[in-house]
Amino acid sequence: MKTYKLFVGGKFPRSESGRVYEVTDSEGNWLANAPQSSRKDARDAVTAARKAFGGWSGATAYNRGQILYRVAEMLEGRREQFAAEVAAAEGLPVADAAAQVDAAVDRWVWYAGWSDKIAQVAGGANPVAGPFFNLSTPEPTGVVAVLAPQESSFLGLASVLAPVIVTGNTAVVVPSEKSPLPALSLSEVLATSDVPGGVVNVLSGRTREVAATLAAHQDVNALDLAGAAGDAELAEELETAAAENLKRVLRPEEGDADWSADPGISRLLAFLETKTVWHPIGV
Repeated sequence: MKTYKLFVGGKFPRSESGRVYEVTDSEGNWLANAPQSSRKDARDAVTAARKAFGGWSGATAYNRGQILYRVAEMLEGRREQFAAEVAAAEGLPVADAAAQVDAAVDRWVWYAGWSDKIAQVAGGANPVAGPFFNLSTPEPTGVVAVLAPQESSFLGLASVLAPVIVTGNTAVVVPSEKSPLPALSLSEVLATSDVPGGVVNVLSGRTREVAATLAAHQDVNALDLAGAAGDAELAEELETAAAENLKRVLRPEEGDADWSADPGISRLLAFLETKTVWHPIGV
């Protein structure tokens, strides 16, 4: 049987605590033991994400886009594996699970295409009364903790992870608690598709336990609460913890999110800061 591990800093460590938990399919049949992350694992993942941030945010947008295209290519090459994992995780017919995988691949490609275009939408020259250039440019926020959707183990994951990293942020991802296997398999793709180590870190386990550590961590700059949808109490607790160092927080959507719908660019903009530069025209 396959042994699943965490993905931290480009490597595949076991959980520091040595704990695992049972992952079952939609009918309660055992699938695998997934590593159960500890607070120490979360801190290690944040350290790895911070270390990778300078190189990843400093890479050209074109380069980041090409790397995301490569991720999509490799996902397509393992389509049958992911379709089987999604079918087991979500109780879908194999054909429907394959459609979810195809949509996830398309989502990676769609976000990859935005890599060198989002600056034109989010930035620009500002009219000012004086002999100055005034330019606004978007910059990545930093380390983003991403709680992936609980019910959409693969398409939802792609929809929240891709926009974070394509804009130059690094990510610590907490996948679906009950269906973490597609995310753990995605780690294998990321490790072999030119994504630098530490840009994406995957911590399976109890969402509430891992998320609480990340929300309170002083070196995490932003928090995506997609995985707290339907649990208003958890979302409020995490928002309160995130306020300690003024993290950006993206609240979960109300109701059931439709991850197959057109995503728009809201998630691309959610984790970008705007830098405005004044410069004399010289006339």
